[in-house]
Amino acid sequence: MAGIRSVALPSPRRPDLPAREVGEGRHGDRTRLWYENVLGWPTVPGVPPRLVVGVRFDVLDVPAEAGRAALERLGGAAEGFPVAVQGGRMRLLIAAGGADELPGLLEWLEWGGLDLDLRALGEGRLMDAPAPWTAGAGPDAPRGHPAAGRPGDGRPDSPQGAAVWLRPPEPGREAEASLPTLSAMDTRSPRGVGDGPSDLVRLISTVATQIHRVRLRRSGAGAAVRGVGQPLAFS
Repeated sequence: MAGIRSVALPSPRRPDLPAREVGEGRHGDRTRLWYENVLGWPTVPGVPPRLVVGVRFDVLDVPAEAGRAALERLGGAAEGFPVAVQGGRMRLLIAAGGADELPGLLEWLEWGGLDLDLRALGEGRLMDAPAPWTAGAGPDAPRGHPAAGRPGDGRPDSPQGAAVWLRPPEPGREAEASLPTLSAMDTRSPRGVGDGPSDLVRLISTVATQIHRVRLRRSGAGAAVRGVGQPLAFS
């Protein structure tokens, strides 16, 4: 009809998102799919995506300083199972069901009376999923520390507060095969006859000891600082 002009309608627009948020979303999708397809670990989408705890593994959540000291003390006995760090915390992956054993093991090891900064995450809990590769390098790049950096170290692939693998899970085999477990105990007593305590008993005992040592060291340092400048007392 004469006098009627066609009007071009604008194409639909996506909401304006900051470039960083768009990038994190794409990176999060790749991370989540890697865990689900390569390791078979269930995840929850988000930024960052999270791993479902209590299905394929449980988690010991400890202060990073004490955790590093415990791993150094354990040496070869601690090799193999995945370890992640996030901020000032370390996440030690243990066999599913291990979180339920923690209170009883702490009592048995005579650590039950102390308020240790040691938590166990089990069924129904979540943990942030560390990226299994460095940013921009792709899923076939080397994973874990030191390539993944440390939390807040200024690298673009390890922003402040991000979870990173200190020792990542290895694809191509059952990742749970190396997790510390109580069911593998081949001894009748932690101090008696046999091959020694199970991996989980040894891990919890060593971690608890290092947490207590860190606390004592900090308490001693604090007492020394408070004592500076105070007059000596003589009786």
